[in-house]
Amino acid sequence: MRVKEIMTTAVKVAKPEDTIRDIATIMCFNKISGMPVVDESGRLVGIISEKDILHGMFPTLQDMMENPVPPDFEAMERDYQDVVNMRVADVMTTKVLAVEQDMPVLKAASIMFRQRIRRIPVAEGGKLIGIISVGDVHKAIFRKNLTPSTG
Repeated sequence: MRVKEIMTTAVKVAKPEDTIRDIATIMCFNKISGMPVVDESGRLVGIISEKDILHGMFPTLQDMMENPVPPDFEAMERDYQDVVNMRVADVMTTKVLAVEQDMPVLKAASIMFRQRIRRIPVAEGGKLIGIISVGDVHKAIFRKNLTPSTG
């Protein structure tokens, strides 16, 4: 089984200039935990996840060195208002792994497992063409091996 057989091609994407507020809204209302980030030509330039957004609320190592007081987690929660006004480019992960559509599904899954990620973009020539998740892989293998065949 190949990635192209199970990938989702109607991918919700973010642009680097989008606000976190807009992207967080899409994520929450569509029950997705991350989105590829593409430039105006559809080239994959990053990925943004809920983890990236929430990470924006935490102090940096530099902040902690300058102010060694234990963090006030309730105040940090209020900082979410500041984070949602940032741009995607400010918090996205720019080191993005991608797989090719002709790759075996389990090879793509092994990359996700090794990198501890739940979804991976599918790209050709640097352009986003789809995405697959660990759930997509599991469902496809389940259907192929455990559903009754008709005929």
